[in-house]
Amino acid sequence: MTATGINSIEKNGDQQRLNEGSTNDNDDKLVQEFSHLLEKSKQLFNGLRDLPQYGHKQWQPHFGRTFDVYTKLWKFQQQHRVLLDKKYNLKRWQIGEIASKIGQLYYHFYIRTSETNYLNEAFSFYSAIRTRAYYSKVNREEKPDLMVKKLRYYARFIVVCLLLKKTKIMRELVGELNRQIDEYVKAYDPDDSLEWQLVLNEISTFIDIDNQLNIDQIPIALSYRLTNALIPPLPLGSEKILSNIQLYSVEEILIIGNYQDQIKFSELTIDMYRMLQAVEKQPIESTLAYDEKSTMQSPTSTNHQQRDIYNLYDGDFQNRLNPHKYLLYKPNFSQIYAFTASAFKELPNNGILFLYISADGYDTYLKSKVEQSYDFGGVKTNNRHDDKIENSNSPPTSATNTLGKNSSPSIVTTTTATSPIGPVKDVHNIFPGDLYPFLRKPLFLIIDSNNSIAFQNMPNLFGQPFISLLSPIKLPIVFH
Repeated sequence: MTATGINSIEKNGDQQRLNEGSTNDNDDKLVQEFSHLLEKSKQLFNGLRDLPQYGHKQWQPHFGRTFDVYTKLWKFQQQHRVLLDKKYNLKRWQIGEIASKIGQLYYHFYIRTSETNYLNEAFSFYSAIRTRAYYSKVNREEKPDLMVKKLRYYARFIVVCLLLKKTKIMRELVGELNRQIDEYVKAYDPDDSLEWQLVLNEISTFIDIDNQLNIDQIPIALSYRLTNALIPPLPLGSEKILSNIQLYSVEEILIIGNYQDQIKFSELTIDMYRMLQAVEKQPIESTLAYDEKSTMQSPTSTNHQQRDIYNLYDGDFQNRLNPHKYLLYKPNFSQIYAFTASAFKELPNNGILFLYISADGYDTYLKSKVEQSYDFGGVKTNNRHDDKIENSNSPPTSATNTLGKNSSPSIVTTTTATSPIGPVKDVHNIFPGDLYPFLRKPLFLIIDSNNSIAFQNMPNLFGQPFISLLSPIKLPIVFH
């Protein structure tokens, strides 16, 4: 071989090594970029927990940024799946975790906006995780925290199916969750085994109660959502009449479940579940066909089938499919007042505040009930507080006995001197008088309680439209 040939071979070898080095450098950069996107997505997702639960403009930008990062992350792992499998050791459960987070984002968009079509998008991603068995090999990892993630995925998927009335899939998921919990308990004997068993019992009971209607021994699942078929057409000539009067529409809704003992799953009681459907329109079937090659679209994307999330509350109430709502499970007085005030503030012109309260009754046990706003009692709230004030529903004791036998006489004297006229009302409950400030705007009030009668004589102080629906205080014998 000539010297020229040897030099040529050496040059080719050097060039090959340079190319390999360049390729390795490029691969390393791609892995670093994926790691950066993954870490950033986790930080933004965790930051969602710190956002205020009420108000609109505070949380929209953060949700938008989170979706943008997950969009990039999802597309990136699709484009570089082979490389990430080789260099990053990307596992299927990690892909499933990303998809699960996207499903959670869509679900929380539904909670924040009341747009039921986002439920379909959450269902698409959760369903794909199950279909493609992303979590199928988690048990082999021998890591209990991964098993917990898998169980939480099942619980979230069941909630979405429950809200979409996908009963068949939901029952299949409950069976799978039962088997997964058994495997989890046998493998790790965890401290939270009883908690997961409670979750399973709650959802099983919830499903059974929701399907109480049977026709020819076949359980029938009722849908309480509005559809065009359920809305009667306006009679002829009504449009002309309506054009001459002021029209109102429900724009803000609070659904409060505060019964001490009631069938529930997660933080959704059976009455909250039925009421939230009654104020929603039936969602359109999802058009977001999920597959391995699809690109996750953010609700904030201009190309997305839904409206831009940033415009949902920018005065564009006319185009919103459903009124905005808050779901409050066992809130205390402060939380109820804060959320109601926020909804009151967000009401547009001619907007109605819809307030549904389901709670145990509270009676003052006064011999003489004169003052309508507080004397007749109200409904109980969740008594989460640090002081020692009792929140019982028993007749109040005399002022001299409320402090106990060891109380100082000077304290008793001070208390008696500064007490208002009559027995003290419980500070943690909702009375009719507490709702008077919100009568400044149209109010639709529903009280579902055994003391709903306390709200029957609420005065229309400000001349605004006001409707109240009160449940019976006793059930007919036939329902016992």
